[in-house]
Amino acid sequence: MSKNIIITGTSRGIGFEMARQFAAEGHQVLALSRNEKPLKELGVDNIHSISFDITKAEDLNKISAFVKAEWEGFVDVLIHNAGALVSKPFEELSQADFEQVYAVNVFGVATLTQAILPFMKPGGHVVTVSSMGGIQGSVKFAGLAAYSSSKGAVITLSELLAEEYKEQGIAFNVLALGAVQTEMLEEAFPGYQAPLSAEEMAAYIKNFALTANKFYNGKVLQVSASTP
Repeated sequence: MSKNIIITGTSRGIGFEMARQFAAEGHQVLALSRNEKPLKELGVDNIHSISFDITKAEDLNKISAFVKAEWEGFVDVLIHNAGALVSKPFEELSQADFEQVYAVNVFGVATLTQAILPFMKPGGHVVTVSSMGGIQGSVKFAGLAAYSSSKGAVITLSELLAEEYKEQGIAFNVLALGAVQTEMLEEAFPGYQAPLSAEEMAAYIKNFALTANKFYNGKVLQVSASTP
């Protein structure tokens, strides 16, 4: 049965592959990214690619309008995949650096979730892609203070929302990813070769998003073959 899926961060890497794979299975995909061209160039009828900046409140109105007009006001799955990363020594991090990362990785997740929840019914699933760097007790890496701390914050946010919305039948889960061969990994760890491709991880997240809300709510699953 076709479902309505919203995915952020779809211009490259895991997000791009997820949009393509969901659409190939017949689902309707709303792909959100500041650069909508890569998916539009695929020319797939059931991928609706919209230029979207998760840090801008006015862009949220575009999403609500689309869902009302094109999907009869109903969303099955929301996948928070967009991420911002700044890699530099802690003492060189500015307040603006922290604000940039948290605006996407935490505040953007919160505000988009607020915008989409009115369109979700029992059985809805909100999946947030986090990082092993946000897991308490995991291996940490110098230079990622802003990024990894933001990924820890969004884990706790998801746990809280799972509790707050459990009576409405909407599940919230987090996948804390280890190393996946993406452009973002290359930015953080130049030259490192990850054991998993973006296509492989996208397939895992796709299946999780479609089925795992039957088994999990408020959970954080560590999806990591290496870190990094």
